[in-house]
Amino acid sequence: MDLINAIVSLLQDPMAAIQGWIASGPAVAYGFIFLIIFVETGVVFMPFLPGDSLLFAAGFFAHNSELEIFILLLVVWCAAIIGDQSNFMIGHFLGKRIIASGKIKSLTPERIAESEAFMEKWGGLSIFLGRFFPFIRTFVPFLAGMGGMRWHHFFGFNVLGGIVWSTLFTMLGYWFGDIPVVQEHFELLVVGIVLVSVIPTVVGVARAWLKNRATEREVFEETEDA
Repeated sequence: MDLINAIVSLLQDPMAAIQGWIASGPAVAYGFIFLIIFVETGVVFMPFLPGDSLLFAAGFFAHNSELEIFILLLVVWCAAIIGDQSNFMIGHFLGKRIIASGKIKSLTPERIAESEAFMEKWGGLSIFLGRFFPFIRTFVPFLAGMGGMRWHHFFGFNVLGGIVWSTLFTMLGYWFGDIPVVQEHFELLVVGIVLVSVIPTVVGVARAWLKNRATEREVFEETEDA
């Protein structure tokens, strides 16, 4: 229940949420940051969590509170790497059964198609690049495990992607944490990060939807002509 409340409060007001965690002690803050990054990357039915903005906010508070940046980096590295590895194993052992059940509403045909197209285009590098796109970040390791990618091949890209992604967004928050305009408009900046991160996914889903509509229209017209 505490994790659910932490997620809800983070979505509603990220600054107040992280301040509350820090007020409960650095260990509590590190714990919640680990859990939320782990869940976003490691649990296929929760791709909507704001991983990018949480990392930025955590870096910001590491610059302006008692959070230690080196400990924070270790925490987010472990969360990102272990999360993707867990997602890979879930896909490997349970992926086909999960998709067949239809119970995970976030696994829409459009999102699966978009993630598969992304993987076909970039191959193993998609594990690294997918880190920087919400939803794709969660679905790619799951589909890689389901598709039979070799564990050691996945692991290398997982470690590289997890470290680069989490370090980049955390250090951006840390480096810009002492700029007055960032401090004054922190909430707007976090919302902006979320929107910028989501745009590629929205565009991809829209393109997949339009493509499916065009295909259905062509099939319908061919049926009518016949």
